[in-house]
Amino acid sequence: MNEALVELYSDYLLSSFGQATATGMSEMLDGAYSHDQVTRLLSTNDFTSKTLWGMVKSTVRQIESEDAVLIFDDTIEEKPYTDEDALVTWHYEHTKGRTVKGINLLNCLYHTQGVSIPVSYKLIEKPIQYCDFKTKKLLRASETTKNEDFREILHVHIPA
Repeated sequence: MNEALVELYSDYLLSSFGQATATGMSEMLDGAYSHDQVTRLLSTNDFTSKTLWGMVKSTVRQIESEDAVLIFDDTIEEKPYTDEDALVTWHYEHTKGRTVKGINLLNCLYHTQGVSIPVSYKLIEKPIQYCDFKTKKLLRASETTKNEDFREILHVHIPA
């Protein structure tokens, strides 16, 4: 994996105000990286929570302290116009008091000395389809609960 390109691409995503595209990044860098290089990077690598930890571990080790905390968060990136599948599906959004269509992301931040670093995440998939007998609607469910998912994340970073 081209870590320099990963770093550059993540900076590009963070600094973009509008639509972020591989072509846009290539143009911004005056062709230093082609849009094909960015596309290949994204399509041929399996970015996981383990990949993230590998990239931030040295930084966490530099700033770790006794008063640090792990912050767990549950967020939904709305995708109202995207076709529904196991990843992009309906999730209950507590801040809105209703369900919204999107991607549900559980994440874990390491926080100390005023700095928060993402150390783990999980995208919630709902591959199980079932019919609600009352409403006759087709619904989706995850194979695990969010509580189980958060505990799994915790055990990865704080072994027993």
